[in-house]
Amino acid sequence: MPVDESLDELAELASSAGARVVERLVQSRAAPDAATLVGRGKVEELAGAALAGGVDVVIFDHDLSPTQQRNLEKAIGCKVIDRTQLILDIFASRARTREGRLQVELAQLNYLLPRLSGHGVEMSRLGGGIGTRGPGETQLETDRRRIGKRIKKIADDLEGVRAGRALHRKRRSAVPLATLALAGYTNAGKSTLFNRLADATVLTDARMFATLDPTVRPLTLPSRRRVLASDTVGFIRNLPTTLVKAFRATLEEAREAALVLHVVDISSASAEAHTTHVEKVLAEIGAAEIPQILVMNKMDRLPAGELEAGGETGEETLAKRLLAGAGLTTDTRAVAISALTGAGIPRLLRVIDQALPLDPVVRASFRLPLGDGATLALLHQFGRVLEKRYGEDWCDVEAEIPESLSRRLAGLGRREV
Repeated sequence: MPVDESLDELAELASSAGARVVERLVQSRAAPDAATLVGRGKVEELAGAALAGGVDVVIFDHDLSPTQQRNLEKAIGCKVIDRTQLILDIFASRARTREGRLQVELAQLNYLLPRLSGHGVEMSRLGGGIGTRGPGETQLETDRRRIGKRIKKIADDLEGVRAGRALHRKRRSAVPLATLALAGYTNAGKSTLFNRLADATVLTDARMFATLDPTVRPLTLPSRRRVLASDTVGFIRNLPTTLVKAFRATLEEAREAALVLHVVDISSASAEAHTTHVEKVLAEIGAAEIPQILVMNKMDRLPAGELEAGGETGEETLAKRLLAGAGLTTDTRAVAISALTGAGIPRLLRVIDQALPLDPVVRASFRLPLGDGATLALLHQFGRVLEKRYGEDWCDVEAEIPESLSRRLAGLGRREV
């Protein structure tokens, strides 16, 4: 990603955390400085800019080692954090459910643990009196042990959450109810699309990581099949490994889904790079082989004429360019939509209907007694009735229905004709 775009993203993250960006500085070096990441001259420049601008915190768009962070704070004279710490702070402020808070705390503690060292003698607890001579147990060791216990406790709690999610998925798999997982780069419009598809009220916000806690809602497709839609946490470039591990229970919703809707902000100049990063994370969590639809969102923001409204020619050209730039196979299904205006949503629902591998739609014909209103109601409720022909004491019905309903009706003695 170009430097300017990377800094723009960092500035957006900072704004999402409630900060106001005062200054941006860039340095190009052959190799990072082991002590301060940047060179001595750049550190002095940072210290001067921080003093002149009344800066409270300096944010680096690069991971800092514990030593580098301490040295920079001492030289600059204010708090110094890196990209990972900024993302963790945003996550901590947005988590609402107990599961979300546990996941964030686990990631924060794993990040903090190696940064406890090097604080010097001020962290020692010296004993006094008979039997307590010598350095005793340092505060550092105490903190490490306490944090280690807390990490184990949270990990055990999250393992229980994971087991609970697995149980819910097992119960759902007992009936033919597929799950769609919405995945995508943060701020791609997943929550807006989720609300549009499932008539939900998930928080939508232009800030990054506006929603963290997963939400599952039912959705009825044009074939009348019922599926579950799941909104997942947004991905981002260089998503901290501690977060990927901590949010494993949540991300497993994507891994266990029957179909992934990969939402991309097609109006972004970095759409190809964002697509590549999301595909990388999906591969890391074992979801790379799941059938996928590339949802090119925010088509209402494209320049006039680049994509004809409802026209597949412009849509296909745009999809091929995006897929080729992201290094994906060109046979991936792609649909251009605007979750905000609703343009393209009917076509997306039809493509979802065609792509779902679970409980496929079949065409069937039934001859029903005229008094069998219950079976006819089932066909209308869970399928799409195409034609009805009435005889003296029977009714021939032709419909598109889920395969499971066809088997169910056969079990009830309703034969096909």
